[in-house]
Amino acid sequence: MFTGIIQAKVEITQITKQPGLWRFAMAFNDELRGALTHGASVAHNGVCLTVAAQDQSGVYFDVMQETLSVTNLSTCVVGDVLNIERAMRFGDEVGGHILSGHVHCKAKLIEREATAENSRLRFVCDHKWMKYIFPKGFAAIDGASLTIGKTGEDWFEVYLIPETRVLTTLDSKAVGSEYNIEIDSQTQAIVDTVERVLANKAS
Repeated sequence: MFTGIIQAKVEITQITKQPGLWRFAMAFNDELRGALTHGASVAHNGVCLTVAAQDQSGVYFDVMQETLSVTNLSTCVVGDVLNIERAMRFGDEVGGHILSGHVHCKAKLIEREATAENSRLRFVCDHKWMKYIFPKGFAAIDGASLTIGKTGEDWFEVYLIPETRVLTTLDSKAVGSEYNIEIDSQTQAIVDTVERVLANKAS
């Protein structure tokens, strides 16, 4: 489980590609590697990956074809920087919201408006997911827990405070880039339950 509070921005130093499987080598620093064990879970742009190996050069993670097909990790190249969060531990403060590291969809950045104080980012995504995304609700965008601002039929906006702009990659991508989206699990459960109840009453 994760909280959506990004701990570091980390560079991909190597990508080894095999049929249906990519292996990422990540340049974790000593602090991020502290007590990191084989099989541990680490979120990369919001995608939960398992530590496959580590050596003096870095930490290695395997990315399956299914994960590549539904996330923006498939577009990564050596030198790209990802938002990293290690799994939460029992007793940790939850500053964001509970996340599983399972991406529901991708959203495309279609507009950015930046000022000295903040940035407004507008995304478009598949209409079927918009029923879970509403003003003052929550979503994880490339692993970062954010409050939703305005929404439309197939778009939504978020605002980035200066700290988020510095600590994540969210404000450094070009318009047209795709971001990983994990919707709030409680929101999804409530919406799906209400839909089933209304469908049963109508039948």
